[in-house]
Amino acid sequence: MCTDDKRDPWLPDRLLRTERDLLMPLLRRTPEEAYELRTACPGWTARQVLAHCGAALVRIVEDRLEEGVFLPEANAGDVAEREDWPLGRILDELERGLTEAGPVIAAREDDRLDAVALGEWVHAGDVREAFGEPDAYCGAALDLALPLLSVTSRKRETPALVGVLKEGTTTRVSLGNETAGRPPATYKGDAATLIRIYAGRPLVRTRYELTGATEQELLIYR
Repeated sequence: MCTDDKRDPWLPDRLLRTERDLLMPLLRRTPEEAYELRTACPGWTARQVLAHCGAALVRIVEDRLEEGVFLPEANAGDVAEREDWPLGRILDELERGLTEAGPVIAAREDDRLDAVALGEWVHAGDVREAFGEPDAYCGAALDLALPLLSVTSRKRETPALVGVLKEGTTTRVSLGNETAGRPPATYKGDAATLIRIYAGRPLVRTRYELTGATEQELLIYR
C-alpha cells in the first residue's frame, strides 16, 4: 500500500484503463432511460456525470486546460454543451478519454492532474450506485484507487489518518499529513465507506468508526 509521497506517474493511467474495461461494457448494455436517474452529485443525472467525465478527460488529451477549467462553472458548461448529444457520442468520448488521458497525465512533470483520475473513478461509482450496481465505490480497481487516494490526501492537506480496512482480510492504509502535536486519526470500516468519506459522498446505511478527525476535514474535493 502506498504510504509515501513518491509519485508513480503511470498509476492514473492504470486506474483509468482498468476502469474503462470494467465500466464501458456496463454502460453500453444499460437501457438509455436509466441514464436519467439521479446520482449522488447534486443536480446531476448519470448521463450528466458521464458527460462531465468524458469532457474533463478529453480536455486533458487535447491540452485544453485554461485557467479555471475544472471549477464548477466550467464543469457545468461542459455538461450543458453536451445536452443535445446522442448517448452513444457521450459514451464514445468517455471511452476515448479513459484510454488516452493516462499517458498525457504520466508525461507531466507535476502531479496536478493525478487527482482527476481518482475523481473519474469516484464518478464511475456514482453512476454504478445510481444504476443499483454492487460495489459502487469498491470493486476490482480498488487496489489502484487506494494508493492514488493516499497521495491525493497528502496533496490536499488532509490530517493524518490510519485506516484499518476489513475486506475479508485486514489492510492498513496511511493517508494525509502528520501534524505536530496531533496524533493520527483512526478509521475502522470497509474501503467503500472510506472512499465515500474522502469524496464527500452520502454515508447513509454505512457503519464505521472514525476518531481524531471529522468527515469534513478529510474531504479531498471541495
